[in-house]
Parts: sequence; C-alpha cells; structure tokens
Amino acid sequence: MYFFAVLFLTIAAANGVAGGIDPGRPPRPAHAQSRIDSCRQLLVVLTDSWPAQRGTMNLFERADASSWQPRGSAIAVRIGRGGLAWGRGIIETAKLAGPIKREGDDKAPAGIFPLGSVFGLTAQTKMPFVALSKNMVAVDDPLSRYYNRIVDQSKIDHHDWKHAERLFGVDVYRLGVMIEHNVPAEPGLGSCIFFHIWKDPITSTSGCTAMSERDLIRVVRWLDPAKDPLLVQLPRPVYKTIEAEWKLPRGASF
Repeated sequence: MYFFAVLFLTIAAANGVAGGIDPGRPPRPAHAQSRIDSCRQLLVVLTDSWPAQRGTMNLFERADASSWQPRGSAIAVRIGRGGLAWGRGIIETAKLAGPIKREGDDKAPAGIFPLGSVFGLTAQTKMPFVALSKNMVAVDDPLSRYYNRIVDQSKIDHHDWKHAERLFGVDVYRLGVMIEHNVPAEPGLGSCIFFHIWKDPITSTSGCTAMSERDLIRVVRWLDPAKDPLLVQLPRPVYKTIEAEWKLPRGASF
C-alpha cells in the first residue's frame, strides 16, 4: 500500500492534482508482485513524460530470483501520438493520477502487461504464432462481442462490428506481438494494442508501440513463453518511483 501512496502523490505532484487513492477500491499489490516475481524476461519501455511520443525499450533477463541483466542495446520506439495513459494490465491504476486510456484516444497504455501471440506472415519465435490471412481483422468496435480480438471474419457468421482494422497486406503488420492490454476486454478502454513495425522513425502510432523491423525481429526471436515475459511501459519519472519497490531493473536513465 505504501508503494501506491508514494506513486499517486508523485504523479499527482507532477500533474498538479491533489487527493489520494479511493479507499473503496484498494489496489492489489500482492497479486502484481507475484506475477513480476515469476517473470524471467522483462521489456522496459520508458518515455520522458506522459505526452511524449517516442521512447526507448530495453530488454532484461534473469535466472530464478537473481538480478536483472540487460540483453543487447537499447531499441528506439514510437508510441501513440497522444503519448501514454494508464491502461488495464496486472496493476490496478484506475484511481491513480494521470490520464486513463480510452478507445480512440491515440494513447499507448501505461502499466505492466503480459505478452500474447506473435502474428505476421512468418516468424522465428518460441511464442505462439498466428499466421495472418486476408480475412483477419482486429476488432476495435466497443459494442462488438469480438472487441479487442483478432478474428478470421470468414469463420464468423454474424459480423456484429461496425469497424475493424485490416491486418493482412498492411506493411507495418508483417510482424507483430499482441500486448495483453484490457484483457478480458471492458468496452471502451482500448483495444488491439501491439508491438509492430514502424512506418518510419518519426511517425507515431494510434496506441501501439512500434520499432524498426530489425529490432522487432530481435525481440520476437528473444521472447520465450517459458520465461513469462512482461512489458513495463511508463513515463520515466513514474518508473523511478516504483523500480525499487517492485524489484525492477534499477536506473531509469537507461
């Protein structure tokens, strides 16, 4: 509980917000810390501030409960053109100061998130792999029962969505990784968040985390589901308040 109080007050001060955590909906740090303790691969994406659209990703690995060790050089990333906002991951963030992610806000989710399947045309990976076909779409309609899912629309009799994003034949989706944000899905809190190839080094996304194809191939080949990989994605000032408490890699200057 101490961690969340410190985190809230630090973010509140940075955003000019006063107040505290709603005692009617207490956070659950024990659950999240247990998940972090079991993690052996960590991907840390840091930006300079909530509105920043670019950041760096660093990869870390450890054996058992030993200290985190870096794996390779830092990776340049572009995130949402709206910056970062608290998303739905393994830590409760709804009552923390700072923006909250919503559908269509062009913000990338901040928090700690498991990683799902790799998708694309082809990939060398240990992760579960979904081969894209021309009928696959990412459903971003909050009113659909398929919201926040990639589906093969040829296998669905009733298309209950009004809009969905085509994946096959789109250059940036030749390779991607599903980020388990807003799972299970709550309507309107954001959908279909991925790692994917960037359009170029200066173009931001609609909420995903994008990087060069070479760097994404490196990430995909490194990921190992047996090591329970997690994504930590935060503004650097927020990360500094939690790295010790949550036993994350130290030194947010990386």
